[in-house]
Amino acid sequence: MATTSDFKNGLCINFNNDLFTIVEFQHVKPGKGPAFVRTKLKSLKTGKVIPNTFTAGVKIDIARVERRNYQYLYKDDIGYHFMNLENFDQTFIDKNLINAPEFLKDGQTVEVLFHADTETPLSCDLPAFVVLEVTYAEPGEKGNTATGASKPATLETGAVVNVPLFINTGEKIKVDTRTGAYGERVKE
Repeated sequence: MATTSDFKNGLCINFNNDLFTIVEFQHVKPGKGPAFVRTKLKSLKTGKVIPNTFTAGVKIDIARVERRNYQYLYKDDIGYHFMNLENFDQTFIDKNLINAPEFLKDGQTVEVLFHADTETPLSCDLPAFVVLEVTYAEPGEKGNTATGASKPATLETGAVVNVPLFINTGEKIKVDTRTGAYGERVKE
C-alpha cells in the first residue's frame, strides 16, 4: 500500500472498483484544517476524467501495469489484431481502447498498456505523430494560399484530415494522433 505522497502523473491506482490513472494532482495545505490532495483521475475502462480529493496520507492501492510494444496486423469483426514484438504472441484489442484507430496503418508499432495481474489490455497508444500518404485530395487553386485555407484530404487509412491547399494526392504528411490535425508535409 502506498500513500498520497507517492502520487505522480501517470500512476495507475485501484479506486472505487475501477482502474484510474492520475492525470493531474496538487497537494494543498490550507491555513486551517488538514492537508489534502486534489486530483484528476482518468478511468482506464471508460476514458472519463473525474475530479477527486484525497485526505493527505490516506492509503491507496497502486495497480501494477506494464507497457509493451506491439505491431498492428489487421482489423476484422472481432477487433484490431496486434502482435507482441518480443515473443510474437497475437492479441486483439477492442476499438474503444485505442486512442486513434483511424490512423492505424499495417505494420505500425504501438504501445499497449496491460494490467500485470490479470494480463488484460487497458489502452493502446499510437505514437504522437504518424506519417501517412494522401490517397485523395482536390487540386488546389494556384495563388489561393494567402488566407491559410484548408481542404479535406483522404489518407491511406481512410481517415479524412483538413490539410493546406498545396497538399496533393500521393504526398506524405505528418498527422498528430492526439488531435487528428495536419502537422507538416514529409519529404521523401
